[in-house]
Amino acid sequence: MYLRNSLSAKVFAACAALAVAGAAPRPVHAADAAYHVSARQVLEGPVRWDYLAVDSAHHRVFLTRGDHVDVFDTRTKAVVGSVADTAGVHGVAVAADLDRAYTSNGGTDTVTVFELASLKPVATVGVGGKPDAIVYDPASKRVFVANGRDKSLSVIDATSNRMIATIALHGTPETAVVNGKGQLFVAIEDRNAIAVVDTAAMKVLRQVDIAAACDEPAGLAVDAATDRLFVGCHNAKMAIVDGHTGKVLAAPAIGKGNDATAYDPELKRAFASNGDGTMTVIDGAAPYAVLQTVATMQRARTMALDPVSHQLYLVAAEAAGGTPAAGTRPALKPGTFTLLTVTP
Repeated sequence: MYLRNSLSAKVFAACAALAVAGAAPRPVHAADAAYHVSARQVLEGPVRWDYLAVDSAHHRVFLTRGDHVDVFDTRTKAVVGSVADTAGVHGVAVAADLDRAYTSNGGTDTVTVFELASLKPVATVGVGGKPDAIVYDPASKRVFVANGRDKSLSVIDATSNRMIATIALHGTPETAVVNGKGQLFVAIEDRNAIAVVDTAAMKVLRQVDIAAACDEPAGLAVDAATDRLFVGCHNAKMAIVDGHTGKVLAAPAIGKGNDATAYDPELKRAFASNGDGTMTVIDGAAPYAVLQTVATMQRARTMALDPVSHQLYLVAAEAAGGTPAAGTRPALKPGTFTLLTVTP
């Protein structure tokens, strides 16, 4: 990015802007992407949250709110619905090809299945203990649920809404992603490792140790074209891992308190949302340089990317004040649950 200093250039730019007013947004190119917080919106309801998920086809963001899921319309900038009775909800997996979505309900050890178009619940499926991360695999048409207490994956057949298998893991799963080609990658937080799962055979193929570069992997994203993994770590690093060999290719610095990463396959950018109030933008190609650090909001540690609009959504809330007990998070101020939109 650069500033044009001549008057003629400024006039030209203004005329160009008027010419395209009301038209579709211009394409975003990797070379000129400069990310910024374009909107901050305080939403009603409890200051509780975990994962976010994007439904690009319906222009929606799913926000997990403790006992329900809010449905935010990215066009009207308003909550337009909710999915109720999801006690302890952690995540939402979107299956656009089936017009279905799935919530992991940590309070009841269940998954709620609902229709994307209508938001109507259609089934409840029992799973393992303390379900957390949840992901849909279009290659096998199965939903994989990471169970924190059981250290396992529950496998749901998305066509019949039945649990069909349990896959034991050697450690506690934090989050998971699929490459769309039959493999699932799981961050094993307490082992500093990545488990690679065959989604058709429903078995662990290998578990890769990344402890040399990564302490407590939390965020996890994948470049499905290359199976390159972008792992957000609690030692303020992003471990970039070859999904085939397990080799750590780089470990650029990110902010502190990461809980989510994302990858934009068109712009070839990786992102880390960090609890210290930053979002780190990293080039998706070697040498994986840090391109930008975006100021967001304290505690904005979770994030979801819309690969169509290239916008990212983060949530946070203000601290209520006072000194928290050792080993605990600060109390949050009611009425400050905030959705941030980051735009290139």
